[in-house]
Amino acid sequence: MKAVRGVTLGVVCALGCVALPAPAASFDCSKASQADEKAICADRQLSELDVQMATTYRLLRGLFAMGMRGNLGDSQLAWLEQRRACGARKACLKQRYQERLDALQKLYDGIDKPI
Repeated sequence: MKAVRGVTLGVVCALGCVALPAPAASFDCSKASQADEKAICADRQLSELDVQMATTYRLLRGLFAMGMRGNLGDSQLAWLEQRRACGARKACLKQRYQERLDALQKLYDGIDKPI
């Protein structure tokens, strides 16, 4: 991950994730109804990936203006559909999360940042 003043997006996300009890997905597991949601709630690593992805997504949403924020939201909805297609297959879910985190990191790396 690319460092900005000694801090990477991953570190920022990791710090945000520390405050949440584990395992704790970014959504209410008591309302999980889909196979992917249930698998995420049942697996600590998937729960942690979900929280990291959600924290990163929220951070990026706050950095973008309306038009780009809409595009980011559209890409998130498309990604959620891809995640849902994994069902309860953990390897597939982990792959989708890694792909999404990589895509979000690439967006962050492309932002002009003050030195």
